[in-house]
Order: sequence, then C-alpha cells, then structure tokens
Amino acid sequence: MYTFSSRLKMASFIMMIVGLLGIGIGFMSAPSTVEEAKAIVASHGDAHAEEASHEMVSGEGEHHAEGHDAAHDEHVLHQLQNKPWSALYVAAFFFFMIALGVLAFYAIQRASQSGWSPLLFRVMEGITSYLVPGGIVVFVILVLSVMHMNHLFVWMDADVVAHDHLLQGKAGYLNPTFFLVRAAVFLGGWILYREYSRKLSLKQDESDDDTNFKLNFRISAAFLVFYLISESMMSWDWIMSVDPHWFSTLFGWYVFASMFVSGITVIAMVTIYLKSKDYLPEVNNSHIHDLAKFMFGISIFWTYLWFSQFMLIWYSNIPEEVTYYVTRIQDYKLPFFGMVVMNFVLPLLLLMNSDFKRVNWFVILTGILILAGHYMDIYNMIMPSTVGDQWSIGIPEIGSVLFFAGLFIFWVFTALTKAPLQPKRNPFIEESRHFHY
Repeated sequence: MYTFSSRLKMASFIMMIVGLLGIGIGFMSAPSTVEEAKAIVASHGDAHAEEASHEMVSGEGEHHAEGHDAAHDEHVLHQLQNKPWSALYVAAFFFFMIALGVLAFYAIQRASQSGWSPLLFRVMEGITSYLVPGGIVVFVILVLSVMHMNHLFVWMDADVVAHDHLLQGKAGYLNPTFFLVRAAVFLGGWILYREYSRKLSLKQDESDDDTNFKLNFRISAAFLVFYLISESMMSWDWIMSVDPHWFSTLFGWYVFASMFVSGITVIAMVTIYLKSKDYLPEVNNSHIHDLAKFMFGISIFWTYLWFSQFMLIWYSNIPEEVTYYVTRIQDYKLPFFGMVVMNFVLPLLLLMNSDFKRVNWFVILTGILILAGHYMDIYNMIMPSTVGDQWSIGIPEIGSVLFFAGLFIFWVFTALTKAPLQPKRNPFIEESRHFHY
C-alpha cells in the first residue's frame, strides 16, 4: 500500500498556498474602471503599449469618433479584467485535461484488453481521481461566466449578440442554459465511468472469477464512443467558443491529441516516481519504454493535426478563418512558435533514440518539457480571444499553475493510498509482470 510522504504532502500544500496568493494578487491588481485600465496600458514600456495608451488617452480625435473611443476603452478594460480569469481558466482546464487524457488511455487499455499495462492501472485510476475536483472547478468557472462575472465568452453577452448576426444564428446552440446542461452531462458521464470502472477494478481483486473484468471491458468499449463525442463537443464549448466567429473541423481531434499526450506523460512521470520509492517493483524498463513511445508517437500525431489545421487555413486564406492565426502570429509570436518547438521538435529529438526511452530521468526531463509545451498550447487557444495583446506570463499565470499543480499532486497521491498499487486478479497481470522485449 502506498503511503503519501509528508514531504510531498507539504510541498503540495505550499504550492497551493503560494498559488492562491498569486491568484489573489492577479484579481486585486485587475482594473475596475476605464481610468485604471488606461493607467495600466500607459505603464507598459513597449511601443505597442505606448501607441495603445496614446489612443486611449488622447482619443485620436482625427481618426475615431467619440463613441468608437469609448468602445475601445471598454474593450481594453474587459481584456485587462479577463487576465486573472483567463490565467485561472487555462491552468484549471490544463490539469483537468490531464486527468481526462488519462481516462481515455485507461479506457483504451481496458477495451483492447492490453496485456502490458495492468501493472499501471492503479496509477491511472489515481490520476483520474482528479476528474472530480478538477471538473468541479472548471464547471464553477463556467457558471461564473454565465453569471457575467467575467468576459471570457463574448457570446454570453446579450448586447453583443444583439448586434452580431452570426452569433444570433448560433444562439440555438450557444446559449447559457444549454451550455451548462452540456457541461454537466459531459462531466457526469466521465466521472460516472471512472467511478464505476474503478469499483469493478477493485472488486476484481477480491473475486474468484472474471465477471467484473468482463463487465469493465464492455463498459469501457461503450464509454469510448461517448468519450469521442463528448470530448469533441467539450472542446467546441469550452475552448473554441471563446472565439465564436472562428471554427475548425479538426479542433476536437487537436485538443484530444494535446490532452492524450499530456495524460500519458503524467502516467510515466508518476510511475517513475513511485518506482523510485520502491512501490512498483514489478514495473520494468519495458513499461517505461512503452509509455515513452506513446509520448513520442502522440507528439508526432499532435504535430500532424497542428500542421493540417494551420496549413489548410493559411493556404485557403479565407479572412474569417485566417484571422485566428494572424492574431497569434502578430501578438503571440514567441508563445505560438515556441509551443511548436516544445511539443514537436524537442520530443522528436529527445525521444527518437530507443535507448533514451528506458532512462528514467531522461523521460522525466522530456515529460516536463512536453507538459510545459501543452500548457502553452492551451494558453495560445484561450488568451488571444480573451485578453488580446494585453497578455503576459506573470503572477496570475504562475500562481494559477502552482495552485492547480499542488491540488493535482495532493489529490492524486491521496487517491493512490486508497488501494494496493498492484491489481491481484486481473487475467493479464502475469503477462504484464513478465513484459519484456
């Protein structure tokens, strides 16, 4: 039975406390009036900020009508007010999607009756336990958005919709009530499967037949159908709708690839940590090698989807579509292209050699880079539409990451203490124990 070390528990608490302070500072420093927003923009040292500040302060009377200036000032105010909310939302979704990616990997292993992975099932079940607190936090942020506590989703503003024919045409789908109903259904389905599959997994350990294992196989196969549909719709709702004028038919797969590789990376990192503490003695280098192969392969898959989406939109050059990338390339050049390097170039170079996939510290190092890269991926999906060119990576962003990282570590490692880390009666457990190649 795994024992949650006091040192790791203390580290997670410290991360949460420091993170909360950072989040609090972010919200307290957000402007509440247009005048405060002007002062913040004016305090920026770069040329773009000076230009924006000049436009806000002077009004640019020769070029802009007075009403346009007021609308611009209000828009910048909303962007600055969105910064702490966006930082919170990006971090909350990122750690939630890790658990959701692990859930997909777990269900695939169950449905395929894979023989190499049963020794890792308890690790996966521990990570997916975060679906409950992580899902609650994301849902609360969505509810607060519907209550107009922030401006993350512009289509929730009735005044905006009243002057936007495109949003009026989407109102049957993009309306607050239906939005929250869908979110509740998605979260309920994911959590219900996780809890029931975990229950069957534990019951199988005490059973004298394979009834629970077979039932787990059937519900996992059925769940994957629900997962593929709900994950795509979730990505449209929770991420793509922050920019409701833009859409991509690849977006659901693109988000899935990001959460899938992030989840597999965390499985590898947690497994290596537990093995280093002698809690998974039967997990061998071949198991780590397989996880690292998935990290490598899904990173390539993510790149394929990223390039396919980018290339087709760039080549067609349709104004309504290409504006998505124009915004990111103009205002987010470093995080946008840096994310591609972190998610493709570095995993490709670091994990191409088969021998390196068996070196634990090397897999951990690569995993940290992959997770940082996919955090930036989510950052690039959300921030351009919510804060525009007022972005930065500062106290709110770092504080949010620290808080949710601490919560994630505490919740996952607490869940790992609830059951033995090695399944006893899984029909493929012996194959998993002797997995070598």
